[in-house]
Amino acid sequence: MQHFQRRDRGDKKESNQMVFGIRAVIEAIDSGKEIESIFVQRGLSGSLFMELKALLKEHNIGFQQVPIEKLNRITRKNHQGVIAVISPITYHNIEDLLPILYERGEVPLLLMLDGVTDVRNMGAIARTAECAGVHALIVPQKGSAEINPDAIKTSAGALYKIPVCRQDSLGKTGRFLIDSGIQLVVGTEKTDSSIYDVDYTVPTCIIMGAEDIGVSNDLIRISDKLARIPMFGEIKSLNVSVSAGVVIYEAIRQRGLEK
Repeated sequence: MQHFQRRDRGDKKESNQMVFGIRAVIEAIDSGKEIESIFVQRGLSGSLFMELKALLKEHNIGFQQVPIEKLNRITRKNHQGVIAVISPITYHNIEDLLPILYERGEVPLLLMLDGVTDVRNMGAIARTAECAGVHALIVPQKGSAEINPDAIKTSAGALYKIPVCRQDSLGKTGRFLIDSGIQLVVGTEKTDSSIYDVDYTVPTCIIMGAEDIGVSNDLIRISDKLARIPMFGEIKSLNVSVSAGVVIYEAIRQRGLEK
C-alpha cells in the first residue's frame, strides 16, 4: 500500500508550538497553521476577540473556555486570554484522499477512531496502522486525543507518515464512505458475529471506539457489519490499541498482503 506524502518537517522535533495573544493567534490561523486546540479565558470580550471568534467559526475551529488560572499555568507571558496550540502534523480530508486511492487502483483500508481520547492509545494505534499499511486514520474534530508530543513519541513517528483526517462529523463521514463504496465494520461487543466472519478484501473502514462506551450508536446504526473479538479469559476486554491491531491484521491476513 502506498502512503500520501507529508510536507517535509526538517528535524521533526516532537513538540507542539504554542501561540499566545489574540492577534498572534489570528495571524497563525490566517497563515494556514494547523490548530490542535485553543484555550480561551471565560468571559473574554472585546472587538479583537470578536474578530478571532468569527475567524474560528469561518475555519470550523473549536475552542475551550477555561479559567484564567489555567492559562496562567500554561504560560506567564501576556496571553491576553487566548492560547493556541499548533499541531505538529498536517491534517488531511478523507473526501480528498479517497478519490486518489481509487485512482491508484488501491482497495482502501481505513481506520476510524470514535472517542479515543488517550494520547498513548492514539499513538500506539497509529503505529500499528502505519506498519500494516492502513491508508488513513479518521478522527473527530472534537472528543479525540490531541496529536501532541506523547502521541508522536508513542507512535514511533508513525503520525508523521500516516494521513490523519480530522472530520467535523463522524456520522456524516461514515455516510460519505458508504456512498463511496466503503463498508463500515464496527468493532463492538454488542454482537454475536466475530471479526473472522467479515470479508475485509473489499474497501473497508474499521471503526473502533472508546474503551468505556465503545462506538456511538449513530455509527452503529449506519454500519454494514458489527464484529467482536472472541474472548476466552475472565477479563473479557482488551485495550483499544490492542483491539485495533487484532482487527487490522485480520484484514491484512485476508488480503494476503506480504511485503
